[in-house]
Amino acid sequence: MPQSYASTVIAADAGEVWAFLRGFGNLAEWLPGISMCEIEGGGPPEPGAVRRMDAGGDLFRERLLSLDDEARSLTYEILQCPLPVENYRATCRVAPVTDTGQAFVEWYADFDAADPAKMAGIFTNGVFAPGLAALGKRFA
Repeated sequence: MPQSYASTVIAADAGEVWAFLRGFGNLAEWLPGISMCEIEGGGPPEPGAVRRMDAGGDLFRERLLSLDDEARSLTYEILQCPLPVENYRATCRVAPVTDTGQAFVEWYADFDAADPAKMAGIFTNGVFAPGLAALGKRFA
């Protein structure tokens, strides 16, 4: 199964970054290309919640599978998207950098695809890396 991966160090406290990232329904506030993101039914960000996003006119729906405040991680799956992937499951994790007090953030996904290398590149270079860069700018 292919994997996409990106990570960064953000000049902010890990708890502060996690408090923002755990929102799950706030992608339009920080992820480039997302013009709308909301949790269906308006519920809280808890396992089972589904977020609906508009990315350039394309609809994405993702379900939150786990939200672990102690480990500062969340895992979600894609329910609906225009990309040719199946069994997509991604995790975002925030950890403290102990010697600097900054936040280490990583975002990775496993999935099935007919062209796994192409899709891994799209997620890594088109979503995760620019998304983490934008998240870092939010805390600059």
